[in-house]
Amino acid sequence: MTFSWTRVGAIFRKELRDYRRNRFVIFTMSALPLLFIVMTMVQLFALKTSVSSARLNDRIGLSMLYLLIIPTMVPSALTAYSVVGEREQGTLEPVLITPISREEFLVAKALAAFTPTIIIAYALFGVFLSAAELFAHPAVVAAIFERSHVLIQLLFTPLLAGWAIWMGIAISARSTDVRAAQQLAIVASLPPLAVVALMSFNIIPASVPLAITLAAGLLVLDIYGWRAVAAVFDRERLISGRVADGRRGARAGR
Repeated sequence: MTFSWTRVGAIFRKELRDYRRNRFVIFTMSALPLLFIVMTMVQLFALKTSVSSARLNDRIGLSMLYLLIIPTMVPSALTAYSVVGEREQGTLEPVLITPISREEFLVAKALAAFTPTIIIAYALFGVFLSAAELFAHPAVVAAIFERSHVLIQLLFTPLLAGWAIWMGIAISARSTDVRAAQQLAIVASLPPLAVVALMSFNIIPASVPLAITLAAGLLVLDIYGWRAVAAVFDRERLISGRVADGRRGARAGR
């Protein structure tokens, strides 16, 4: 079957409509980013210019690390629900029996989580930079822009989101419980963030070549992550599993 962006767009639009009707999704895309931007602002305005340059840099790294949690946790929660949640509601099978390939299905699911995540993450990063420019001490603003902090944010925000999305979809496709899938997806999305955290705290000396190298490695993992998820995605098992669950439920009712 030829890959069709028309079919991808149809599933993508369906996902966005489902997001608007799901209270959990609305909460995830609003409350969690709001929490982390508030924590970032608190850290920003608590910075004291009297501390050493190294300590000031560490404090800035901590405050900006909260912003990188957004593209990690938000897509993890969304994609962990994407398959098992629809399966529980009985809306997955009508999609899977349509003439849509697994690659189109997975790309549509991924884009539906990736697009709002990136919009939210970059918008809040812009709010952070604007607030720093307007209200923070000039020494703090200079420390933000003179190191690799901005580059790390710009590079790793979409890459961390990509990793979290493929981990979330893979776990969701193999799970039978939404809550367990969400917990596992969040844990699985953390390893790349841990490396970025070490760079933010300068435990791993941050530099432009290192950031670009790690970003390229994470991009390769994201690409192969999509291929790996597509290889193990079993639409027949998902459909037959739902049918089997329904039969067991009917027998239990009798």
